[in-house]
Amino acid sequence: MSDLPPCPKCTSVFTYEDGALLVCPECAHEWTATGTPPAAEETGLMVRDAYGTQLRDGDAVTIVKDLKVKGASSALKVGTRVKSIKLVEGDHNIDCRIDGFGAMQLKSEFVKKA
Repeated sequence: MSDLPPCPKCTSVFTYEDGALLVCPECAHEWTATGTPPAAEETGLMVRDAYGTQLRDGDAVTIVKDLKVKGASSALKVGTRVKSIKLVEGDHNIDCRIDGFGAMQLKSEFVKKA
């Protein structure tokens, strides 16, 4: 057998390695060998707003320029606040939900961190 540590949640000895994570098959708890939770690890995605401030998942942002929306009768106005953003790879690197417009993808160069 290997010398893996027991699960910190349920103390099961049946832990196994899955890439960089340790996994408990009994309670499905995942952790790293250093003890930091997987959500706290760096994803490698670095997104900055129009002023150079780093953005993270869950941040609130404000739109800094009027943006035309294809298929909509009106534009997104300067100062529109967007809560709980999600960062993604690609040209439009922010997924969000805007009241009155629905699900949208925005470029980080047109927002500032609120």
